Amino acid sequence: MRVSSRRTGSGSRRPVGAVASDRAEPWTPQPVWDDNRGQSGFTLVEVMISLLIFGMLAAAGVALLSFSVRAQGVMVGKLDDTSALNRLSAMLQADLAQASLRQTRNDRGDPVPAFTGERDWGASPMLRLVRGGWSNLDGARRAGLQKVEYRVDGDTLTRVAYPMLDGAAPYPATAMLSGVRRVALRYRIDGAWSDRWEGSPRAPLPQALEMRLTRGDGTEYRELFLVGTGYGERAGG
Repeated sequence: MRVSSRRTGSGSRRPVGAVASDRAEPWTPQPVWDDNRGQSGFTLVEVMISLLIFGMLAAAGVALLSFSVRAQGVMVGKLDDTSALNRLSAMLQADLAQASLRQTRNDRGDPVPAFTGERDWGASPMLRLVRGGWSNLDGARRAGLQKVEYRVDGDTLTRVAYPMLDGAAPYPATAMLSGVRRVALRYRIDGAWSDRWEGSPRAPLPQALEMRLTRGDGTEYRELFLVGTGYGERAGG
């Protein structure tokens, strides 16, 4: 027996006796192949924006670091300057408090009063005195007294000490404070102030000393020091 078949419009064969269906077969999307797959990245605009942001952050970091370095340098300079001022004040206080009545002689053999002082920083030395309490740690054969001078060399206030009281060459000068524009001294005796001091048999030492110190930036400092603490009691006794 021969089974017949008929050709449909779609070109497919359908067995005889099969029931035709009016419903269309569901459509299945076919994958679309992209030739650029696996090559994803940033666009040129995105790269440029990233570089701009990175540059701004780097510039901000460099500016902050530079500011920190400058601030640290200024702070260190201020601390060093404050320390120098404190050292100068402490040294002057120690020298003046232990001022002695011992007269000395210069390198020519001329007698020099125990305490001499000028008004202006232009004089050299500006202040000369003999102080006690000179420590003798190495047990050298010398006196416990020491002659010291204060001078201004350029813009630096220096202290000069002598190994011996009479006719000796000084030690190298010690820089006490730099950046000095002007120094003015005054000397007090019996309630009156004097711009110069040479001493006399009646009053070889002043009772107090005033120092007005002007720095290079215009800042002015004023300090008062007692001279020869207890000298009045010793003289009166």
